[in-house]
Amino acid sequence: MSVTINGTTGITTVDLTASGDVSAVDITASGALAVTGTITASGDIDVSGAATGTITTDNDLSFDMSAGNNFKCTPTATGTLTFTNITSGQSGNIWLDNSGGYAISAAATTYIAAADLTAISTAGIYFLSYYSDGTNVVVSGSQALTSGGA
Repeated sequence: MSVTINGTTGITTVDLTASGDVSAVDITASGALAVTGTITASGDIDVSGAATGTITTDNDLSFDMSAGNNFKCTPTATGTLTFTNITSGQSGNIWLDNSGGYAISAAATTYIAAADLTAISTAGIYFLSYYSDGTNVVVSGSQALTSGGA
């Protein structure tokens, strides 16, 4: 099956539904392209322009990797840095606002340097990045950050 739409403006929705596997799809958009659902690519993906994702708020320090890649967390009590639905190859970021200075520990599947774990248990705002191998998640953290960089 082949579908070609050339020189047409004002299209708001194109529904391409296939039963079974689709061997190739070539999509070129000069404007915004919104996709709902999951896209699995076995080749390269080239992006010229910004590629952004939603920030998921999760204040209990347990990050569901199926909810997204980027998180913002303001804990309200002592907690354990944990990841659920661990997905191989997933990476992302966490904005951690631990202004309350709550003690933070790490789950057995969360690997983080002892110095980073001690740092993020101290009152402050931190930037954490993470990467998963499908079983465990490695986390790297910043020192406490300030808006002026001082």
